[in-house]
Amino acid sequence: MIAVFKREFKAMFTGPIAYFVWALLFFFAGLFFYNDNVLYQSTSMAGVFSILYTVSLLLVIPILSMRLFADDRRNKTDQALLTAPVSLTGVVMGKYLAALVVFALGISITLILAVVMAMFGATPAWASILGNWLGLLLLGGNLIAAGLFFSTLTESQFIAALCTFAFSYVLMMLDGLAALFSSATWLATAVEFVSVNIRYNAFVAGQISVGNVLYFLSMQALFLFLAVRVLDSRKWK
Repeated sequence: MIAVFKREFKAMFTGPIAYFVWALLFFFAGLFFYNDNVLYQSTSMAGVFSILYTVSLLLVIPILSMRLFADDRRNKTDQALLTAPVSLTGVVMGKYLAALVVFALGISITLILAVVMAMFGATPAWASILGNWLGLLLLGGNLIAAGLFFSTLTESQFIAALCTFAFSYVLMMLDGLAALFSSATWLATAVEFVSVNIRYNAFVAGQISVGNVLYFLSMQALFLFLAVRVLDSRKWK
């Protein structure tokens, strides 16, 4: 797993993927920090995290995860990877962790901006900031795992990114579906249970719940398990 992680992490920086992802996150974080916190002298970073939430779901995660397996399949290097002396779980986890670390480093710009605020005499709402950061990391991990799964299904990076984008968009719209089907109590309850927005908003408020953490981790485990099963079925073809 460690060898796969190192290989994938290095590949992120050999090409433009990691730099482009960081450029997007740094640009939007800096823009909204300047507009909300510098110009209006606010200590709330809600606007910064809000834009990073949207950018991560609709742009960053699809771009970051689209090549994880699709690129190997397109270049015909997937069979060498599948027959390497490492378990399929190790292969999947190595690639997943490489993408997750790149994402975690990218959104850590928010923590740096909070420290800058504190250096200039402001008092950041650390509970809210750390809750937002953890929530965004868990949600990002969830979507990276889903994007990795989609990447195992195709050799087209575009199709993998499009599937991840569509999945992320559906997650964003789930709360609207719950309101639409409010007359069907059981359906509205089911939609609310799987809604990431409700659970993510708890982190936004600085409320770190073990149940919500386990929800995101279990969703990540599910998609990673499905990715391993897809690779296992291809290995024996």
